[in-house]
Amino acid sequence: MGSIKEKTTESGLPAAVDYEQGQTQLGTAHDVQNLTILGYKPELRRNRSMFTLLFQSLAIAAIPYGFGGPLISAIYGGGQLPMFLGWIVVLILSECIALSLSELASRYPTSAGPYYWSFQLASPRFRTGLSFITGWTWLIGNWTITLSVNFGFASMLAAAISLFEPDFAIEPWQLLLIFYALCVLTFFLVAFGNKLLPMVDTICAVFTAISILVTCICVSVKADVGRHSPSYTLIIPLCATLPDLSEILGAPVGQALPYIFGRVIGSPGGGLALTILVLIITLFCSISITVAASRTTWAFARDNAIPLAHLWAKIDERHGTPIWALVLTTLIEMLLGLINLGSSSAFLAFVSVGVISLAVSYAIPITISLFHGRREVNSARWTMGRYLGLVVNLLALAWIAFEVVLFSMPTALPVTEVSMNYAIVVFVGFMVLSAIWYAVYARKVYVGPPESDGLTFDS
Repeated sequence: MGSIKEKTTESGLPAAVDYEQGQTQLGTAHDVQNLTILGYKPELRRNRSMFTLLFQSLAIAAIPYGFGGPLISAIYGGGQLPMFLGWIVVLILSECIALSLSELASRYPTSAGPYYWSFQLASPRFRTGLSFITGWTWLIGNWTITLSVNFGFASMLAAAISLFEPDFAIEPWQLLLIFYALCVLTFFLVAFGNKLLPMVDTICAVFTAISILVTCICVSVKADVGRHSPSYTLIIPLCATLPDLSEILGAPVGQALPYIFGRVIGSPGGGLALTILVLIITLFCSISITVAASRTTWAFARDNAIPLAHLWAKIDERHGTPIWALVLTTLIEMLLGLINLGSSSAFLAFVSVGVISLAVSYAIPITISLFHGRREVNSARWTMGRYLGLVVNLLALAWIAFEVVLFSMPTALPVTEVSMNYAIVVFVGFMVLSAIWYAVYARKVYVGPPESDGLTFDS
């Protein structure tokens, strides 16, 4: 494994900045120019278009899995009506976060993301510290969200087995082995299949749309134990065809979706067929989210913010990917997975902390931008405008504050040592460790990302 070496052209310039050629494996001349303005040199191979990036985002969203994974919590929260209305409300409020981040990304479009934005937006006195805090919350969020997706795949697979073997109770070590197998699989696909990843994301987008359509039709037509006739289920199929809510709470491995499919379709085989569709979508999600987490790790290491940064910041010359950053991401996942052997509640805290960490990492640059009167984003290439942007930013911060509280609360009553949610404890613990690292060594070497005015209308 080595670093990509810049190849020279007849003009004497590196291939990445040969404007006469216009296009290289590291991006177009326009890409290179923008990256130079942001203070970085091209290192990663650019093989994605706007549409394949959109498809990657859809793959990470993994709509059927994203809806089905926490379904039991929704059942505890009241059932179908809160689920349906909650989906709409969360969609709107999450869009406020997305729009707020879009303005920042338009001004500073770099893989360094939130910690880069915090550095550029904050005053010189506080920018390095705020950037470091933002970067670590962002990194922890990406690591633990990737962990939750991969472990969710293992749990759903075990729940699918229970469709045919109701008395089957998977042991924690068996669950861990399935999780490890997926981690290893995604590692090799991401490390050595970089050229194929845009195609994988495109296939995922098409497959997800087809799977949702097939699932909606199947549960609407069958609705064996639904509360309404099939004529009602065409509006909100899953909500209208659920079996008795008290039965769902006892679903194997805490995964409600396979159990619901089995009951609604009326046969283990039919339930398994729909579950397989969701498992395939989850596999696509695992691949795409692992790509994102490894790029996050590489970007933060590039700016010398994590231990052994010089190693994790290396780019593999042959495949054009940050394989060492991917190694670290995978190792962190596998080590955290061991916690499930000792305490399932402690492990769930690591899963929940992913949402909290990412939310906080988004809130910091949005808050800094508001504090300075949105002066940077108002001149970005894409902006919501002075007044609409202010309202959307405030809604985003209010929703993030609510999310942090919500994901710190236990999911069931009464609260016991097992049902207690330790997410906030884990989050604070991670931040304390990062603070210790900063005090001991990082403050001597971390100066933040390159200073830049970003891309404006005139850039």
